[in-house]
Amino acid sequence: MSFRIQPTPVARPNRCQLFGPGSRPQIFEKMAASAADVINLDLEDSVAPDDKAQARKNVIEAIGGIDWGNKTLSVRINGLDSGFWYRDVVDLLEQASERLDQIMIPKVGCAADIYAVDALVSSIEQAMGRKKRLGFEVIIESAAGISHVEEIAAASPRLQAMSLGAADFAASMGMQTTGIGGTQENYYMHREGAKYWSDPWHWAQAAIVAACRTHGVLPVDGPFGDFSDDEGFYAQARRSATLGMVGKWAIHPKQVALANEVFTPSEEAVTEAREILAAMEKAKSEGAGATVYKGRLVDIASIKQAEVIVKQAEMIAAQ
Repeated sequence: MSFRIQPTPVARPNRCQLFGPGSRPQIFEKMAASAADVINLDLEDSVAPDDKAQARKNVIEAIGGIDWGNKTLSVRINGLDSGFWYRDVVDLLEQASERLDQIMIPKVGCAADIYAVDALVSSIEQAMGRKKRLGFEVIIESAAGISHVEEIAAASPRLQAMSLGAADFAASMGMQTTGIGGTQENYYMHREGAKYWSDPWHWAQAAIVAACRTHGVLPVDGPFGDFSDDEGFYAQARRSATLGMVGKWAIHPKQVALANEVFTPSEEAVTEAREILAAMEKAKSEGAGATVYKGRLVDIASIKQAEVIVKQAEMIAAQ
C-alpha cells in the first residue's frame, strides 16, 4: 500500500437515500418518518420548470419545520447548466435553517463544477455567519463525469458522497436503452444456445467506488426505475454492495426496506467477521501472521475485510 493512506469517509449510515419532489410538501412528513438513512428533497428532475420557485420555498420551510430525527437531510439543487441552481444555493443558505446537512449537485462533469458551487456556498456561509459547514454529494451522470471521476472525488473537502445517475448517464453515453439501472435485455453473451446477462453499469460503478475510496467519499448506487420489480432491485443492490457501495437510492417508499436489507450486514456475516477477528488475534498472540478459519486461509487482509463489516454493523446499531 502507498504510504499515502486512504482517508476515512464520513461515518454515517447511508444504506438508503429516499427522494421526494420539492413540489409535493404533503409527502415530507412521511419521508421523515421513513426508515431511510438519508432524505433527498428534490428541486431538479422531478420538479417542472414552472414549479421550481414554489418547490424551493416548500423545501426551505420544511428544513426547519419538520422533525427529521437523526437522518441526513439533503437537497438536490438544479444542474449548473440551468438558470435555477444559483438561486437554489443562495436561498437555501440565506433562508433555510442549519438543520440542512448537505446539497446534492447533479450532472457534475469536472472538478471545476464543484469549485463553482463551493465558492458560492463558502461566500454565503461567511456572509451569513452560518456555523454548520454544508456538505456536498454529487451525481455522475455523463461521459464527462465518469471520465473525470477521480478529480471530481478530490475536488472539495465538503464532498461526502457520490452516486451514479443511470438514466442521464445512459443518454450521455448514447446507450440504446430507456431503462434506469438494472439488467438490460440486449446486453448479453451467448453460448451454446443460451443467453447470459451481464451488468452494463459495472464498470462505471467500479470506477466510482475506486475514486471514492481513494479520496474518502461514500460511493452510493443510484436509482432503479422499475419499482414494481423487487427482485431486479435486489439483484442490482447486491451487486453494488459487493463492489463496495454503501447504499442505494429509493425513488419509491417500498424500495427503502429493500435497500436497508441489502446494505445492513446480516447477523451471520457479522458473527463470521467477529470470529475471523478473534481467530487472527489468537494467531497473532502465537506469533503467526495467518491462520485457518472454516477451512480457508485468513490473514492480515482478512482483518481489514472483517473490520469493514463489524464497523458498519456497529454504526447502524448506534442509530
